[in-house]
Amino acid sequence: MLHSRILLFLFFTLNMFSNGPIAKTDTLSRKAILKLTAEATDNLSAFKFEQSLATARVALRYAINRNDDYLVAKSYNTIAATFEALSEVDKAIFYYKKGLAYADKSSNDTIKSSLNNNIGNIYCFELNKLDEGVNYYKKALEYSTKIDDTRGIYITKMNIAWAYFYRGNFEKGRPYLDFINKHQSDYGGKGTIVALNMLNGMYYTNKLELDKADSFFKNAIRLGNEGNEKSDLSYAHQEYANLLKKKGDYKKAYENLVIYNSIRKSLEDSDKVKRANIVGVNLELDEYKRKVDTIENEISLQYLSLQKSRVIVVLFIIALTVVLLLLYSVYKNYSFKKKINADLIIANEKLFIAKEKAEEASYLKSQFVSTISHELRTPLYGVVGITNMLLDEHKELADSPHLSSLKFSARYLLSLVNDVLQINKIEENRIVLESLTFNMSDEINLIKNSLSFIAKSHDNHINVVIDPSIPEYLIGDKLRFSQIIINMVSNALKFTNNGEVTIKADLVKIENKAHFIEFNIQDNGVGIAEEDQEKIFDKFVQIGRKEIDYQGTGLGLSIVKRLLELFNSTISLKSKIGEGTTFTFTIAFDHDPAKSIELINKIQVDLTSSEIFKILVVDDNKINQLITKKIIEKNNYKCIVVDSGIDALEILETETFDIILMDINMPLMNGFETTIRLRQKGIVTPVIALTAFDKDEIIEEALSAGINDIIIKPFEPILLFKTINQLLYEENETELV
Repeated sequence: MLHSRILLFLFFTLNMFSNGPIAKTDTLSRKAILKLTAEATDNLSAFKFEQSLATARVALRYAINRNDDYLVAKSYNTIAATFEALSEVDKAIFYYKKGLAYADKSSNDTIKSSLNNNIGNIYCFELNKLDEGVNYYKKALEYSTKIDDTRGIYITKMNIAWAYFYRGNFEKGRPYLDFINKHQSDYGGKGTIVALNMLNGMYYTNKLELDKADSFFKNAIRLGNEGNEKSDLSYAHQEYANLLKKKGDYKKAYENLVIYNSIRKSLEDSDKVKRANIVGVNLELDEYKRKVDTIENEISLQYLSLQKSRVIVVLFIIALTVVLLLLYSVYKNYSFKKKINADLIIANEKLFIAKEKAEEASYLKSQFVSTISHELRTPLYGVVGITNMLLDEHKELADSPHLSSLKFSARYLLSLVNDVLQINKIEENRIVLESLTFNMSDEINLIKNSLSFIAKSHDNHINVVIDPSIPEYLIGDKLRFSQIIINMVSNALKFTNNGEVTIKADLVKIENKAHFIEFNIQDNGVGIAEEDQEKIFDKFVQIGRKEIDYQGTGLGLSIVKRLLELFNSTISLKSKIGEGTTFTFTIAFDHDPAKSIELINKIQVDLTSSEIFKILVVDDNKINQLITKKIIEKNNYKCIVVDSGIDALEILETETFDIILMDINMPLMNGFETTIRLRQKGIVTPVIALTAFDKDEIIEEALSAGINDIIIKPFEPILLFKTINQLLYEENETELV
């Protein structure tokens, strides 16, 4: 702030002491100056060079005094054109460009076009710089076109044609000649007729159409003698002489050159030139005088400033001191920032390395979890399957505590695997909610039945209370919803003995199609202490667990909380030690009756069909082969088993199947590659992947390979047959259509 105040003080102080006298200048009206410039142009047209320069000099002085950029440019244009006529090329270019500098500051496009055109003439005809000259011509055309100056366009295009012909480039000049021939009567006027005929003569001379060229040259000479275009007449005689040389008429060619020299001599009368040069010198003196006046004014201002030098010096010292202090401060800040930046660069490099390591560790963790889940699910499929086979084939063992324990242990281990895999997917944001039509009542009752073994082991009873106003069919992610209910109810059952667990659903609000349903999972178990209630949703937390206490990983409620976040919902609880716990959350499901009816009609499949389907099982694991074959044959389907993808392709060449059950993780040729090859062979049989991989991990690759559906091992037999019937029903329906 101090620095800014000093600068403002300096500014006002200097202004206070710098008031000097203002010189008075002669003035003249704009109309009068325009009249002077017009008079100078007329004198130039009449080859009165001395008068033209003198008049333009006066007009320039008044135009400068008025600060009128257009009038200054116009005056310089006339002065430069006069020097051009006097063959003072350097001076002409100097004044043309000076005029152009003022013209560019004005808004008048006519003067801009005129100056660019005239500079183009100098470069093309005097300096032999055709490309630079044509560039100036094109700028002149842009300005003339912008203001629709047809006369200016015509004159510029004539100059371009003349420039190209002058340099012997007749093909480039031809389009411009065609234009001026076409528009002579509209835009040209009498002042250009001599030049037009001469240009046609030059063109046809180059084409060796000598008689036609001769006619144009004679017309040019006749019209030049009748009018005042003496300069164009002289050039017509010069070019006509070139034609006569080609025809071999050297006498006439000589006569025309004599006439050319005579006309040029009369135009460039030495006395006129001398007088004009004197005026030109005076004009240059004016330029120098203006510079001297400017310098004197500057000296006068400096003298006034020096009178106040003491004040200025003091203020300057103060300002310099402040600036030095600021510079020192900036330097210190810069040094500090440089050091900080160096530290930040090192820290960023370390963070980048740490980030790469973390990403690599995360990838390895995901890969490890996926591999472990696959490796665990595969033998679990065997354990669950063989247990079911024993119970089916040996009814006398139905009440065997050993088999029940075996089945319970297998299901428990599968639950652990699913929990670990689920929390891993949530942490990596790999879960996207789906929109499927489902019956909420059926889903909850199915969960109730599937958890009956846990309920029995703790002597508990599960109650289901569903609000009748809830629509029969809702739209949402039924899989994630089921995971939430399963985790909540199984958690309640494990912490309740000889009691009840109630699943309650109430419709609390409807907004458009969204139906907000409040769920209460209530038990009368051990309860949760108030100080522990915020911890239970953290991973791996098990409140009050002892060595022989409740089973589980401590992931269930953590998974519930994160899945509810995907539904834009939260969970709350009320609990007292020894009285039980109630968990409450609300989920919004859509309800679309028309869509639900359409979907229900499509999935009405008769699972009791007596038709015998032929199924091919492709699996390299002998135990899996045995279990899958027993499940299929138990449902009266015909089953053939092969050990590899190669064997599957061979048998499909000779036999036809209704469904193919394909394992994914096989040696030599996996399930994806096998499916791709059979699709390439034109085999359209539906393929169901039976795999221990998580569905979300393989769904994209499975669909791209041509697999129709995926079932994760271990699975319930009813799910397998439901999927088979749905695929066969869809296939038959397509054939009917």
